[in-house]
Amino acid sequence: MALPILDAHPRGWQNPVVLRADAILPAAPAWDATPSESSASGAHNLTLNFTYIRGAAGGAFDWQLQISIYAVAANVPTGADEWVTQSIYAPGVVAAGADTGSRVQREFNTYQAVGATAESFPIGPIELSGTVERIRVRARESGVVGDPGTLQITAEMF
Repeated sequence: MALPILDAHPRGWQNPVVLRADAILPAAPAWDATPSESSASGAHNLTLNFTYIRGAAGGAFDWQLQISIYAVAANVPTGADEWVTQSIYAPGVVAAGADTGSRVQREFNTYQAVGATAESFPIGPIELSGTVERIRVRARESGVVGDPGTLQITAEMF
């Protein structure tokens, strides 16, 4: 990987990248209406750092990484989505002489607080391989939706 100072194509991001300012979460089933996005062009890996303060005992939040391979919305082909959601893969059972059916579904993750004070944790590194143009993370309160907590998300790309 080239050193940033020697890179002929400077990246459009600078660590740390705030992907969600500290704010109250929307209540499930709604997601953040306008999640913050960042350029990720040239990044090979991503680590997400979450800080959550529950609103009430039993508080939890869902989060979902979304990526775009398009630098701008105008580049999205007709019929394609600008943003795609992280997925999970489960391989099927392999049997001799038979095709195997595996499953892929969109995925979201849930974190449930264990206490009333701020709780922070990282996820990653997540491989981007330098092929992702933009990233964003959407979130929602899924524990006690009547008393949502607050969430802040910071990313580090390298």
